Parts: sequence; C-alpha cells; structure tokens
Amino acid sequence: MTELRSLYPAIEPFESGMLDVGDGHAIYFERSGTPGGKPAVFLHGGPGGGFSANHRRLFDPACYEVTLFDQRGCGRSTPHAGLEANTTWHLVADIERLRERFGHAKWQVFGGSWGSTLALAYAETHPERVSELILRGVYTLTQGELDWYYRFGVSQMFPDKWEGFLSPLKTAEERADPVSAYRRLLTGEDEAAKLAAAKAWSIWEGSTITLLPDPALLAGFADGHYALAFARIENHYFFHHAWLEEGQLLRDAHRLKGIPGVIVHGRYDMPCPAHYAWALHKAWPEAEFHLIEGAGHAYSEPGILDRLIRATDGLG
Repeated sequence: MTELRSLYPAIEPFESGMLDVGDGHAIYFERSGTPGGKPAVFLHGGPGGGFSANHRRLFDPACYEVTLFDQRGCGRSTPHAGLEANTTWHLVADIERLRERFGHAKWQVFGGSWGSTLALAYAETHPERVSELILRGVYTLTQGELDWYYRFGVSQMFPDKWEGFLSPLKTAEERADPVSAYRRLLTGEDEAAKLAAAKAWSIWEGSTITLLPDPALLAGFADGHYALAFARIENHYFFHHAWLEEGQLLRDAHRLKGIPGVIVHGRYDMPCPAHYAWALHKAWPEAEFHLIEGAGHAYSEPGILDRLIRATDGLG
C-alpha cells in the first residue's frame, strides 16, 4: 500500500503583522515558506475558527509562499468576537487587500469547511485572481445544510451530543429553531449565559467533526476564549445565511471554468454532507474529486490529510 502523506515539518513564519481593513477591524496575518515562491492563501474554517501553526504545514515550504490570516473577529484579529462589519463580502474584500499588499497577480486558494464556502465566494467573484482552488469539506451554505446540522440529521447520529447542544435552550420553541435561539443568547447582555451558550455551540461542532473521538481537539473547542469568537461569529453568519442567495455558490460554479482544482471530502463528514461536494463536482467537472473512505470532516483525518498534501504538491 502507498504510505499516507502527512504534514510537512513545523515551520515559523518569515513575516507576521496586523492589517487595518477598516470598519474598526484589524486582521492578523502570517507569511511562511519561501519568499517569492508560489503564492497561496489559506482560508480557515468556522466562521470564527482562526488558523493554527499546523496549517502552515499543509504546503511544501521550499515551493510555496503561503499567506494565512485570522478572519475578522477571531484568532489574533481584533476586536475579538466582533460582529459589526463582519460578513462574507467583507472577508472577500479582505482577501483582495492581502493579495494586493503582497503583490500577487494570482494565488492558489485553499479552503476547508467554512473556508471552502469563502474560497468559492472569492473565486466566483474574482476568478481572474485564482491560479488553483483546493477545497476540503465542501460547504455551500444552503438551508438544507443548515437544517441537517442544526435541526434534524446529525442529531440522529449523535443524540447524546445533541442533548448537550440543546441544553442552553429551555423551551420547545427555542429548540425548534436553535440558530435563532442561540443568537439571542450569544448577543445578549448576560455574560455567563453567553459563555455557556458559546461553549455548548462550540463543543457540538468539536464532537462531530472527526470519525472517532479526538479529546485533544475537543479540548480546544471547549476553551472559553476560543468558543466565544467561534460560536458568536459562526452563529452570526449562519443566522444571516452568510449573505448568500439560496444555492448561489452552486449556481455560479460556472465561473470556476478554467481554474484547476481539487475537491477532497470525507465519506462520513457529518457537518457537511457529501451530497453537496458531489453537486459541486458535477457543476465544476474540471476539478479532481476525491471522496475519502473512512473519514469524517476534519482536515486531520489521515486519508483527507494525505490527499490534501498530494494536492498542494501536485499543484505546486
């Protein structure tokens, strides 16, 4: 059998800083790899998840010059957990600001989970700026996908975890529409209730993204500082359907024509059903499509990670 590929060795950025993007927001960015190498930008998940040092390791540092950044309100960007002027289209504009700042005519765009949503929104808006597109755990943010994860679907697979997710919601009305009910808690004045809700929202996701339980990963989702930004921003985006028209990203997939791409998706991805990745594959047949057996949602699933490293190598 072919040995599975894994992350490149740990690497430190050669540049980091804050970029004032207006609207009271400043985003933290890093650049790693080889200055002057093949340009790429990494788009993290959530929304509100931030990037980690391990995300630098998805790219061959001898080949790539990679830009990573914490999207508005999360990670080391400021203000922490801020929702004002924080929409999909603000983030698309931020990606363009970074590209222009670093002088790239085009760059490879790599996005996983929510990052795949943002990557599609960016690539369909600025196809002339995308050299290649790598998508993992495809999420097109339709009502069907939201209902699957926050109403009926994953709740049937994880009834014990679902009970924990519903615990901050006290009435049948709230439990019938968790996204709206959580919004009231996450934007309310009761700080204790806000933090409890943030942890419950975040732990639900951390409990369902891997094929097998991963206690170390779950511990990160349970951290209060992380959970507050993650839950507030993710709920904010999902409550507003990410400021996308229903089905927009699949509808406009024709704009990706001519962009080389790779789609990587776990067969047992709970947050992001494989149906939508398959639909994108049919709408954008030029892209390689890899449905990974024995894998859930997280990029760290061995089969998914192997295929992602092969993708960045192959397109490098």
